[in-house]
Amino acid sequence: MAGHSQFKNIMHRKGRQDAARAKLFSKLAKEITVAAKMGDPNPETNSRLRLAVQNARAQSMPKDNIERAIKKSTGGDADNYEEIRYEGYGPGGVAVIVEALSDNRNRTASAVRAAFSKNGGSLGETGSVAFMFDRVGQVRFPLTAGDAEKVLEAAIEAGAEDAASDDEAHVVTCAFEDLGAVAEALQAALGEAEEVKTVWRPQNPVPVDEDKAGTLMKLLDALDDDDDVQNVYSNFEVSDEVMARLTAE
Repeated sequence: MAGHSQFKNIMHRKGRQDAARAKLFSKLAKEITVAAKMGDPNPETNSRLRLAVQNARAQSMPKDNIERAIKKSTGGDADNYEEIRYEGYGPGGVAVIVEALSDNRNRTASAVRAAFSKNGGSLGETGSVAFMFDRVGQVRFPLTAGDAEKVLEAAIEAGAEDAASDDEAHVVTCAFEDLGAVAEALQAALGEAEEVKTVWRPQNPVPVDEDKAGTLMKLLDALDDDDDVQNVYSNFEVSDEVMARLTAE
């Protein structure tokens, strides 16, 4: 996800690592709780919970936090979270998909709508932009898993669709319905993944100029800062030069 990864880089470059990490742990814990409540609290027999725990560990989330999130699912005071997807347009006509886990649909809808309207965007109906994306599986490995050739060979053997490597990580994508099998095969060959998840991959990136990009970053920032929002995807494309100026201190 080009737009998504660029946004994450901006967060880190602006020196917000600590705050971002605390928020990340909160979102990971919520996903663990929901996964455990929807299935059962045993990662060995609950595939969604197993992936949620694995992703939390890959982000160095403390074991106690993970166990607390699982126990919360069986408690009498456990929140009833609902999975909600919002879709809309940001500055420059880029498409934006927002995935949320909320115990109050009205609160979340109001906050998401406000983020769009205050930052040059507009919230649309469900399905208004999803057709511009493909729902795919994604498995991310650290560079220590091997070189690009090794990862590509493992991806081909596992039945994945594509593998891309850069100076930060190896990312393998596969069909949505094949994620479990592909991830298992890849990890047998390459070791534990940093992240295993389904994502919205844009079909055709939309170029955004510097003026619109600045406002777009504010929109994505506002959405990601919302406690109910789990993931944000967009199909924007910004040049390296513009991104460098936007992220300069």
